[in-house]
Amino acid sequence: MCSLEKRDRLFILKLTGDGEHRLNPNLLDSLRSTINQIRSDPSSSQSVLITTSDGKFFSNGYDLALAESNPSLSVVMDAKLRSLVADLISLPMPTIAAVTGHASAAGCILAMSHDYVLMRRDRGFLYMSELDIELIVPAWFMAVIRGKIGSPAARRDVMLTAAKVTADVGVKMGIVDSAYGSATETVEAAIKLGEEIVQRGGDGHVYGKMRESLLREVLIHTIGEYESGSSVVRSTGSKL
Repeated sequence: MCSLEKRDRLFILKLTGDGEHRLNPNLLDSLRSTINQIRSDPSSSQSVLITTSDGKFFSNGYDLALAESNPSLSVVMDAKLRSLVADLISLPMPTIAAVTGHASAAGCILAMSHDYVLMRRDRGFLYMSELDIELIVPAWFMAVIRGKIGSPAARRDVMLTAAKVTADVGVKMGIVDSAYGSATETVEAAIKLGEEIVQRGGDGHVYGKMRESLLREVLIHTIGEYESGSSVVRSTGSKL
């Protein structure tokens, strides 16, 4: 599931275990509960969130096997992830994703929903796999992509060629802020960045409101009208 550690003004949220960290209802509920716990902390508006993971995967996306066994859960998982992303966007503090493994499909969206993305270069990639697995991408995913990837050519490669973006390529595309030699170095760099942000000061509530305005299109999709039936899986054969 996930764990939470507080180091002074840093909240370190970790997806725990050596599995794929598939985003099933239980894990999404756990993540949302943890984010709400962080939000309610008295120091939240002077703090920074770092999200990372154990093992080979940051997150390998939705639990497609579970969705195949019960198709109604596709809608549930999509709704829960939309709510989680809205929670992150409205959180009154800067957020950093320390991507230490593969971040695929919904897992990639989760990583990119943070303000900063730091990534290890020796293993892992960002991968919007929907084209390869014949999964229709919901409009709110596209809103995140438009909000987070400035280059039309990079958006094309990510979405319309299903490119597996390594850390160094991600830096060139403007998707990843910086790349590091190992998982340990990536997390250490995220902690250093978080400490630098805390030292700069600032009101997290103001920061959060500015982020909400910046990502208004994403919020319209995540907390506005629900796009029913947009995530119907036609094939669940993983390409990872």
